[in-house]
Amino acid sequence: MRVIKCMSEDIERTMDMAEENIKKAIEYKDEFPVAAKAYYTKSLALMESIKGIHDGVVEIIKQYRATNGEPPEPMMAIYNYLHERQMN
Repeated sequence: MRVIKCMSEDIERTMDMAEENIKKAIEYKDEFPVAAKAYYTKSLALMESIKGIHDGVVEIIKQYRATNGEPPEPMMAIYNYLHERQMN
């Protein structure tokens, strides 16, 4: 499903942004604690948005199963690969 591909790409991009922000938080934590806190908070918000996108993917797969049975094996193989990669 293209929507799952799109959502997975959004997760990847958002994870990159969260990682960039947490690195800035670490970099600035001693010299600029206010800036570090802002970057840390932004990183947490990005991670929360990832959870929302992930929950949407899970719901799409659940609905597909309810109406069509098991999703095609190639789709689930891609989902499982991306899910494992993103969880790491």
